[in-house]
Amino acid sequence: MGGMGSGRHWHIGARSTTEDYRAIDVRWLGREGMMRPGYSGNITWSRNGGVVASVGIASEPGRIVLDYRSRSVGEDWESLRYSVHLDATPCNIGGARHWFLCPAQGCGRRVAVLYGGRIYACRHCHQLAYPSQREDAGERAARKADRIRGQLGWKPGILNGPELCNKPKGMHWRTFERLNHHHDRFVMQALGGIAAKFGFADRLPSARNRPK
Repeated sequence: MGGMGSGRHWHIGARSTTEDYRAIDVRWLGREGMMRPGYSGNITWSRNGGVVASVGIASEPGRIVLDYRSRSVGEDWESLRYSVHLDATPCNIGGARHWFLCPAQGCGRRVAVLYGGRIYACRHCHQLAYPSQREDAGERAARKADRIRGQLGWKPGILNGPELCNKPKGMHWRTFERLNHHHDRFVMQALGGIAAKFGFADRLPSARNRPK
């Protein structure tokens, strides 16, 4: 499974994010029928068509049991098998929402997702940030611009030209113009962040001097 801290690290010395770790989501288990008492099977992760990790899961009343092997760099494989207890809270529209109780020693937080290291635990125990918490202002603006591009059906990427940026069929012009305005504002903020990072911010046109 890889040792604690294994995964992708895009910034040297930066705090790891939830995207750097394999995750088990209690909502996904429920949708897949894997929390049904008596269920037994495996969760697998693949890369380039090959399985790179696998966790055995058995569901029992009030808990699931995880079974897998783990090792840290330079150490031998270790077989691990332990229970993750479950909790449930009522939903406003009926039914119940299930939660994991984090199995890390001294924790027990009620969480929807567990992240894998030596053991599967909550993001607080692994000291993980959400990806958005590691973004600077420019990266955040680029993400918001790309989200709008998705709403409009445009090709992802703020550097893509406007020639194919047409109004989606059925969208009101007022909505389109509002989204377009926000998109352009976020793009300028993102470009400003890139320029500042590489030291040529003074070469970008200001909002006052941009061509109409």
